[in-house]
Amino acid sequence: MLPILGRSPASRVAYAGTTLDAPELLARVHRAAQLMPPGSRVALDGGDALTRLIYFLGADLAGCATLLIEPTWTAHDRAAVLDDARPDLIITPDEQDFQPVQPISPTWDDRTPFYLPTTSGSSGSPKVLIRSRGSWLRSFAALGLALEPQDRVLIPGPLSSSLFLFGVLHALHGGADVQLLEKWSATDAAEASRRATAVHLVPAMLAALLSILERDPVLRAECRLRTVVCGGARVDDSIEERLAKVLPGCELVEYYGSAEHSLIAIRRGGPLRPVVEVDVRDPVDGVGELWVRSALVFDGYLDSGMIVPPRSRDGWSTVGDRAVRRPDGSLEVLGRASSTINSGARIVSAEAVESVLRGAEGVLDVLVSATPHPRFGELVTAVVEVDPAAPPSLRMLRARAREALEPAQRPRRWLAVRELPRTASGKPARALVAQQLRTGTLAAEPL
Repeated sequence: MLPILGRSPASRVAYAGTTLDAPELLARVHRAAQLMPPGSRVALDGGDALTRLIYFLGADLAGCATLLIEPTWTAHDRAAVLDDARPDLIITPDEQDFQPVQPISPTWDDRTPFYLPTTSGSSGSPKVLIRSRGSWLRSFAALGLALEPQDRVLIPGPLSSSLFLFGVLHALHGGADVQLLEKWSATDAAEASRRATAVHLVPAMLAALLSILERDPVLRAECRLRTVVCGGARVDDSIEERLAKVLPGCELVEYYGSAEHSLIAIRRGGPLRPVVEVDVRDPVDGVGELWVRSALVFDGYLDSGMIVPPRSRDGWSTVGDRAVRRPDGSLEVLGRASSTINSGARIVSAEAVESVLRGAEGVLDVLVSATPHPRFGELVTAVVEVDPAAPPSLRMLRARAREALEPAQRPRRWLAVRELPRTASGKPARALVAQQLRTGTLAAEPL
């Protein structure tokens, strides 16, 4: 039995030409569990996607809390994360002789810590959190996505991202098969979609996947996807329209959440609706700070190995997101207060501008940031990840901005890149791009 699943799985896991059925998966998980001191903190460093999953499940079986080290962290971030997590053991997962062993009888419960996620690092250095098993199990139910044994769920990114790890564990929990990719590739994801019925990704990945399917009628005809689960950022209306056109009948399940709060709101064919208690406080012109109270939240941050409880008021906590609560109870989330630009004494929400430009023809993704300027303070700068097969025109993007944005929100500087710097989950690395714009080191060309 795998503790996080609550029952024996019926799932198969496929990766790079290897497929493990349920008995093989369980045997390897029990072998990995015997390498770990019960109840310890474990860091997994390296290994391919399948082996990392086996060791993660093995650590859970042993009642351990696991940190998945992200290989793209800088030396500074890696050292800081390890100093905060203070793991008892750092393991490099590898292919061992997974012979049958005496099964382990776990002594965990829903309150036992099982995962040490890190914040995405999109806005700065990652922070280490601590999560209980129960909070994630309740998150599976909150998602409200039913899977069948015949489903095959595609996970097209690294398990060091909690977005993709959540997708794997949710699939196994539901008894579905899993297809792992080592890293994101739109081409590989399109090929894997010949067999997958569901996929977990972020909007930029969805846009890139749709671009391939739009250009390849054979792949499009053979694509079996009937559910797309999207997190990490708002899905632009134009991307949703493209999905409906390319894959008629494929359902889009969009969720909003955070590493600290897990799921907060879900959108399925309508507006974004909370699945937990939310409160928009101190609103100005309807925009306020979003506070959350739920049974899905994390237990605290790790600071030099010590648990620091989350800052809360009567069970309510916030990560600083700004939001609008509509009269019908739905939410519009505008992003962190930290992702704002002060241009000509006007405060501009970068994420609001991105939501307008993302999904435009020829745009795979966009990040809006600030370029220092002696007169205006900061220039609104759009860094556009262009589709090399059909790059967008500056004239079209400016027209789109004029149509949907106020003058102060419209980008004054437009840059093109082949690939945006990204975090492990696929989100644009906002803090890194901002730094490179300040120092003039961003590898970009004028659009």
